[in-house]
Amino acid sequence: MEVKIGIQSAPRELVLETNEAADKVEEALKAAVKEGGTFTLADDKGGKVLVPADKIAYVEFGGTEPRRVGFSNL
Repeated sequence: MEVKIGIQSAPRELVLETNEAADKVEEALKAAVKEGGTFTLADDKGGKVLVPADKIAYVEFGGTEPRRVGFSNL
């Protein structure tokens, strides 16, 4: 699943692919915001992204459908 994280005062969003389910990512985000801690998310390549919860502007969950390539309307 693709996750986009907007960070305050940053011109670009952070985009990563994760194997985590959307509800697990949402739970981790809510816990980090509630506690004022760090939002931690593992990507699909074994890395981790850590973002201070108070600096997060938004989090967008993408679909699990792979991106299409080409000019077809299928």
